[in-house]
Amino acid sequence: MPQPPKQLTPSNGALDLFGSEVRRYRERASLSIAALAELIPYSPSFVGAVERADSGCERGFAEAVDGVLDTHDALVHLHDGLFGKKSGAFPTWFEKWPRVEEKAGKLVVYQPLVIYGLLQTPEYANVVLGGDVTGVESRMKRQAVLTRDDPPPPRLVYVLPEHVLWLEKGGPDVMRAQLDRLVAAVASRASVQVIPAGVSHPGNDGAFVIATAPDGSETAYVETAARGIMLDATDDVSRLKDVFTDICTQALPVSMSIDLIERTNEERWKI
Repeated sequence: MPQPPKQLTPSNGALDLFGSEVRRYRERASLSIAALAELIPYSPSFVGAVERADSGCERGFAEAVDGVLDTHDALVHLHDGLFGKKSGAFPTWFEKWPRVEEKAGKLVVYQPLVIYGLLQTPEYANVVLGGDVTGVESRMKRQAVLTRDDPPPPRLVYVLPEHVLWLEKGGPDVMRAQLDRLVAAVASRASVQVIPAGVSHPGNDGAFVIATAPDGSETAYVETAARGIMLDATDDVSRLKDVFTDICTQALPVSMSIDLIERTNEERWKI
């Protein structure tokens, strides 16, 4: 049975307002999400993410939808007003995720290319973010969710492939401090597990995080080559949970992972 459309509150922010207008114009044209996607160069999942305010979009999306729905450039005008001159700390498609992190009771994370953002040092983050000072500051502020007292921080389960420990970001000094940070992060409510190099696993399709709220509701954040997308459909989250379970079966236990991280730091990054 199809899930009812997510209720949006335009006053909550730019993403809700834009998504609600895309949905309004689409429904006025008596088109389903799938039918609209057939008329524009965007997938049904992306159209749905925009309408649910789980993802922002570039101006070209607004142009494409305006073109097929005969809106007289209403969406382009709205997009320009909401996002055209926006220079915030986060990309528009990421703006809602920090709020999900703050409410989470548990975060499970798989990141195959770089160290997970909430565990990055400022120096490592600076390299990953290309020197974006505002971005680095915002990322460091987000990390407070892991050290807060009230409410307790979310339970963090983080898995990464061994090769991430080898990928140089900023030189030996930066890498040495970053790997030390990973080891120090392991605590009663945080675990780090490494998949040894050469071990086959199903985590090659990209990074994702699954956040579980205290009420049991789950939201996922999935990275793509173009942007990140938030998902809350039960089937989508369930598939990601299955993938994460399969990935974890190939990861070393926490104690062995710490030994591997420390050994890598000593052999590869110590001068």
